[in-house]
Formats: sequence, C-alpha cells, structure tokens
Amino acid sequence: MSFVFELLVVLHFIGLAALLGGWLVQMSTSPKVVNRAMVDGAFTQLATGLAMVGLAETVLSDDEDVNHMKIGIKLLILLVITVLAWANRKKESVPTGVWAIIGGLTIVNIVIAVFV
Repeated sequence: MSFVFELLVVLHFIGLAALLGGWLVQMSTSPKVVNRAMVDGAFTQLATGLAMVGLAETVLSDDEDVNHMKIGIKLLILLVITVLAWANRKKESVPTGVWAIIGGLTIVNIVIAVFV
C-alpha cells in the first residue's frame, strides 16, 4: 500500500507542476488566461490529494495522525483555485486579479504543505 501512496504523491506533484507552470508561463504575456494546464493541474491535485488523505486515514495512519486542520485549509484553498480555474477556462482573457489569486493561492498551498 505504501507504493500506491507514493505513486499518488508523485501524481500530486505533477498536478502542482501543471498548475504552477501554467500560471508562471504567463508572467510576461498579456492578456492573462486560464490555460488547460492550470485546470488539469487543479483537478489532478484535488483528486490525488483526496485519495492520499483517504489512504492515509484508513491504511497508513498507524504511527501518525493526519493533520485535519492542515488538510482542511489546503482543501479549501484548492477548491477556490479549482472553481476560479474552471469558471474562467473558456474566457479569452481574465482579469489580472483573478489570475494573480490563482497563482498566489497556489503558492500559499505550497507554503502550508512544506512548513505546517
């Protein structure tokens, strides 16, 4: 079961790379858009994150408890990112504020994952 969990972690990182990479690639472009990589990355992170928590809660959590506060905050942030990406995916341009919120919240989620 450990292999499955580690595979989910790798897929979660791939989702993060797609989301953050799709956002970073637009730093110097105008107008800003929500590209396919951002949407796919957000959904990949959501699916793999939920699967990892479920697996950790049921199988892998003998020695260590799952930090539900951390997971809840990260889930809430990711839901906001996913909704913003999904709602703006077909627009020819999005306001710079929406684009910045998606990227900023992505970075906040990374900081929470590493430091909390």
